[in-house]
Amino acid sequence: MDDLEKAILISFDESGGVDSGLKQQAIAYIQQIKENPSVCSICIEKLCFSKLVQVQFWCLQCLHEALRVKYSSMTPEEKSFIRNSVFSMVCYEPVHANDNNSVRVLEGPAFIKNKLAQVVVTLIYFEYPLIWPSVFVDFLPNLSKGSVVIDMFCRVLNALDEEVISLEYQRSGDEVAASGRIKDAMRAQCVPQIVGAWYDIVSMYMNSDPELCSSVLDSMRRYISWIDIGLIVNDAFTRLLFELVLTDGLPDQLRAAAAGVFFAVVSKRMDSKSKLALLQRLQISRAFRLVGGDSDSELVSSVASLLTGYVTELLECSKRLSSEDGKEISLELLNEVMPSVFFVMQICEDDSAFSIVQFLSVYVGTMKGLSALTETQLLHLGQILEVIRAQIKFDPMYRNHLEVLDKIGREEEDRMVEFRKDLFVLLRNIGRVAPDLTQIFIRKSLDSAVSSSEDRNNEEVEASLSLFYALGESLSDDALRTGSGLLGELVPMLLSTRFPCHSNRLVALVYLDTITRYMKFVSENTQYIPMALGAFLDERGIHHPNVNVSRRASYLFMRVVKLLKAKLVPYIETILQSLQDTVAKFTRMDTALKELSGSEDGSHIFEAIGLLIGMEDVPLEKQYDYLSALLTPLCQQVEVALLNAKSKNPEESLAQIGNIQQIVMAINALSKGFSERLVTTSRPGIGVMFKKTLDILLQILVVFPKVEPLRCKVTSFIHRMVDTLGASVFPYLPQALGQLLAESEPKELVGFLVLLNQLICKFSTGVRDILEEVYPVIASRVFNILPGNDIQLGQGSCGEEIRELLELQRTFFTFLHVIVTHDLSSVFLSPKSRGCLDLMMQLLLYACCNHKDITVRKACVQIFIRLIKDWCSGHYGEEKVPGFQSFIIETFAMNCCLYSVLDKTFEFRDANTAVLFGEIVMAQKVMYEKFGNEFLFNFVSKGFPNVHCPQDLAEQYCQKLQGNDIKALKSFYQSLIEKLRPIQNGSLVFR
Repeated sequence: MDDLEKAILISFDESGGVDSGLKQQAIAYIQQIKENPSVCSICIEKLCFSKLVQVQFWCLQCLHEALRVKYSSMTPEEKSFIRNSVFSMVCYEPVHANDNNSVRVLEGPAFIKNKLAQVVVTLIYFEYPLIWPSVFVDFLPNLSKGSVVIDMFCRVLNALDEEVISLEYQRSGDEVAASGRIKDAMRAQCVPQIVGAWYDIVSMYMNSDPELCSSVLDSMRRYISWIDIGLIVNDAFTRLLFELVLTDGLPDQLRAAAAGVFFAVVSKRMDSKSKLALLQRLQISRAFRLVGGDSDSELVSSVASLLTGYVTELLECSKRLSSEDGKEISLELLNEVMPSVFFVMQICEDDSAFSIVQFLSVYVGTMKGLSALTETQLLHLGQILEVIRAQIKFDPMYRNHLEVLDKIGREEEDRMVEFRKDLFVLLRNIGRVAPDLTQIFIRKSLDSAVSSSEDRNNEEVEASLSLFYALGESLSDDALRTGSGLLGELVPMLLSTRFPCHSNRLVALVYLDTITRYMKFVSENTQYIPMALGAFLDERGIHHPNVNVSRRASYLFMRVVKLLKAKLVPYIETILQSLQDTVAKFTRMDTALKELSGSEDGSHIFEAIGLLIGMEDVPLEKQYDYLSALLTPLCQQVEVALLNAKSKNPEESLAQIGNIQQIVMAINALSKGFSERLVTTSRPGIGVMFKKTLDILLQILVVFPKVEPLRCKVTSFIHRMVDTLGASVFPYLPQALGQLLAESEPKELVGFLVLLNQLICKFSTGVRDILEEVYPVIASRVFNILPGNDIQLGQGSCGEEIRELLELQRTFFTFLHVIVTHDLSSVFLSPKSRGCLDLMMQLLLYACCNHKDITVRKACVQIFIRLIKDWCSGHYGEEKVPGFQSFIIETFAMNCCLYSVLDKTFEFRDANTAVLFGEIVMAQKVMYEKFGNEFLFNFVSKGFPNVHCPQDLAEQYCQKLQGNDIKALKSFYQSLIEKLRPIQNGSLVFR
């Protein structure tokens, strides 16, 4: 073993036993060899004498790279040496004549032979047919040497397809040209001989070496798309292929490979008339009886793919052929094999089933717009519906996993949700072309499911309900309301049915979802309201033993209440009585700490109750009694909990916090049903009850000031009360804001700013006094937390901290924007706020010039525009804000309106940046209107010279600014900036 072989072995070592320094030395050494001008000769010599596969692979890899990169600079002699040497290897000949002791590369493992095939294909790419025209003709006689050379020939053909010819890979222009050149030359010179060799090899070796025959057929399959189809579709070859596919004694791998050739034949692109003649001639339907075998076998999978390809091509022929005869023949052939399609659909794996679903969708699509469907079409649609139902059923083996929803159950449910999508699209398409047939099928399906055996009952019922649910998505609002077709029977049938398996989680969930989807029918046919309420309120819904079903039922019931509204007034007493235990259970301590499932946390039942009792259709006395019966005990629980808070041990205190949290959520949800008009104008007594409730819940912030979940829930309730109580909430705001402002963490400040934004948007200048009190406190805290420039990941900081700082920064800018756009900019000038003014200006200036988020920059520019309008009268004399005008003219105008847009990162092609640029141009227009020539002189005489602006362009800018066409100004200023950018040479300095 010489040094090169040792170095290659060391460089390939993955055991970890080699010293890293030594490995680096080895890599450096073999890299030196790669750069040697004689590397190709070195590699070929090594391939002749080294039996080490690592060395063989490295040498072949070097040859491959050298040919790809250096071919054009090689001498003719060097190319000839490589060509002859490599061809000797693939033909199982010694590289050096009469040297029978040399190593034969073809005796190596598959990956070595594949790499050798790559080298040959690289030579073919450069040299065939002009320099090396005989490569294929010379290869063919060597096939007589047996399976070793035949296998290598297949590998070369496969590599040629993958590396050069196949359209499945993206190709460069040169590669496409090379592909065309090689295919044209092969068609003219050797394709018939190659096809003849394929036929002879398969005929000879089908019994003795089926694996080799499979390789030959796989190569053949790849070439059918571009060779003369008559070479394959002839009596001799077709007979041989059918013999391979249909003979039971042959291995599945070989039979599947032959089916793959047939698939390539039926998929070959040609005009529809020729394609139909080809499909007729093949009489391929005799192969489809094989799909009745083992569904997991390679053969059945290949025949299923062939079947899908065959019917897809037939359908395309029927659509494209204009003659009636052609259409009739296509449909006859199609109808002949449709039973096989339905059978395959039921037995095959997801991939094959997906392809068939795609075909069936197109098949059903051909029926759209037909005035009437034939009996055959109706029969096929019925069979498709049967297949869909069979496919969407869960396997009973997963029943327990799906019920407890463990890891296996969750994975199976997710898989089925994805798998069903295309099947449900197909169902809805059938529902559109044959609505009566589809609804009759679903009715029979439900009838059958109810009476099915207990071991299949769950899955049958769930599948039937899922079909009915999915169908609803394709129905119009009118159809849902009027109950067109059989819906008038199906919906009442659904409402009145009590399935034996209703305790099953999946059945209960799809049952409730389906009822909700068809609730518009109940809204129009109010006689069914009691039945619908029963489904939600009994053990099928809210009182279901499974908590996930119960909470889902609560959410869906809330949606139903929103839909039916006043139609439910006569049933309020019944509903409230039925929900008493559910309401009590929600706020009990033993359930308060249980994990909540996202948005369906159970509080929707209170929202539903609020929507019911909050309607003006409810008599005042009843409304007052209902609300009092709910709020009084809840508020009492909170008061007791707050009184006893200090006497509880940590574990009890935790349970108590969870209990209070649940109560606040319940009251918040309940209040959503009450409008501002009702509680402040038409029935103020109701408003008094909510004010008392707010007063009590605000005490939570006093007793538990640092418990974040409680702060969030109480803040959410304050938001709700702002919307519900309107201006009458004002007396409670000082206490609420004071308690919330006690905490100054970024997360808490964000929540506080969002609340203030809501107050400003709702009451505008009505909150001026409140803002003047809280703004200085907020501003000083924000300025202490936020840096004056970019927020960056510092030492010891984590991603969550950075995210919170960015959120605070964004929310604070939004807060400033809301203030100025609601005529409240005077708040910044109050005696308490003056001290924060300079920091605010610096933060805004940096953001509008440098912030990475363009929308934030735009908002900051808009703030400046509004401040200029509010604080600058346009008349000379005493300034409203001393120093502000000079700051705007000398600092803001220069940095934001000139230097920031000259930066190359300011991308005019970006839509958001274009909007920001429009605001910057508007800022210049406003500054000119307010400051006149003072702004113009400073900007043009000081700013423009700094950026080397030519005098003629400066004069044009002045004319555009002084005109009235803002679009023309924007267009000119953009072109000006684009002209100035190339001459900056990195000289801009932001000040």
